[in-house]
Amino acid sequence: MMRRSLFKAICASALSRSFPATTRRCFASSPVRFADGTLPLEGYRVLDMTRVLAGPYCTQILGDLGAEVIKIEHPVRGDDTRAWGPPYASYKSGSSMEGPGESAYFLGVNRNKKSLALSFQDPAGVEILQKLAAKCDILVENYIPGSLKKYGLDYETLRQINPALIYASITGYGQTGPYSKRAGYDVMVEAEFGLMHITGNRDGPPVKVGVAVTDLTTGLYTSNSIMAALLARAKTGRGQWIDACLSDCQTATLANIASSSLISGKKDSGRWGTAHPSIVPYKAFETKDGDILFGGGNDRLFGILCDGLGRPEWKDDPKYKINAQRVANRVELEAEIEKITKTKTTQEWLDVFEGKGLPYAAINDILTTLTHEHTLARNMVVEVEHEECGPIKMVNSPVKYSETTPTIRSPPPTLGQHTDEVLRDHVGLSDEQIRQLREKGVVR
Repeated sequence: MMRRSLFKAICASALSRSFPATTRRCFASSPVRFADGTLPLEGYRVLDMTRVLAGPYCTQILGDLGAEVIKIEHPVRGDDTRAWGPPYASYKSGSSMEGPGESAYFLGVNRNKKSLALSFQDPAGVEILQKLAAKCDILVENYIPGSLKKYGLDYETLRQINPALIYASITGYGQTGPYSKRAGYDVMVEAEFGLMHITGNRDGPPVKVGVAVTDLTTGLYTSNSIMAALLARAKTGRGQWIDACLSDCQTATLANIASSSLISGKKDSGRWGTAHPSIVPYKAFETKDGDILFGGGNDRLFGILCDGLGRPEWKDDPKYKINAQRVANRVELEAEIEKITKTKTTQEWLDVFEGKGLPYAAINDILTTLTHEHTLARNMVVEVEHEECGPIKMVNSPVKYSETTPTIRSPPPTLGQHTDEVLRDHVGLSDEQIRQLREKGVVR
């Protein structure tokens, strides 16, 4: 209590010197009341000036944890991903909306947000955003470095309005460096910063990962950094600028592969498909109707695999007895294993190794994954009622908490769904003022 009281005093003093009383707001750290279900970020407000994937994924995480997220969208086209379909969740009968529906891409990363459709090409739009920034704890944007300065929406301008603001910038290549002015897209960063080179079949061309994983890891890093900045602000009363980018996050997530190159001073060993450069057998094998992955990570596990495959003699074969010998004879051994795995279906092999202690897995498609018994048992797919589309299914927040439960409190918004609400409640505009802005095309 003493820390929170001290922080409130610091915050009130700093803010009273910085902007008028009508826009003052103390950013005291909200207590987490576990027993009554209060979420960790309840009481915090986020101004979300992002679109596509990395930024929206970041702010959706904050929203799942309880933050109020106000998403700023172009008043005509909205977030780019609103047009990225099919598939779409069709509008239900009686909906006031027109068109094919809400795009699945947009629905995937924009729940627990309010949509304010606003253009900041007009000075009136800039004024609204500055007033909102004065009342927010966090701002997240993903524009090319320097492009928001001409609108007075850059960090240096907004920190004068709100010194407690945590301002997170997500870009392709960061605020500094020779590539900083480049537009950054996941696939380009995967290519230039190592990931594509180590992804794909051993003798095949480099390929991108099947999901925009660099966007997602950047969103995760940024959300984590924002929460660390909130903890720092609780001690100092000051916000800060977070510079997060795809290229840095991609480099960081090379993890042990990067460490190996740095320590050895040698190039990486290239693409291995589903295999492992130092462990055999550790890859996917073809079955009668699909594929199965076995992980013989040590000699004991290899023995379990041999027994299950009906080749117990391999355990004492000098060519296969220890892992180093198996690596040396990789091609021969993997070919022999696959001759056997092709004789049964994937499910039959799953049944053979059930409960034996060997790491193994079917290789499933996405729909099978989402209907998997374990996925459902972990409550990873939930149904949400969308005002215009009816019930829609969504992937749930993945982390389970013992005393607080991140929830989907609201479905992804339609474009401009909360414009009037946000302008009235947070900016203090009258219905007449909102009507005039709408007539000018500033808001929708």
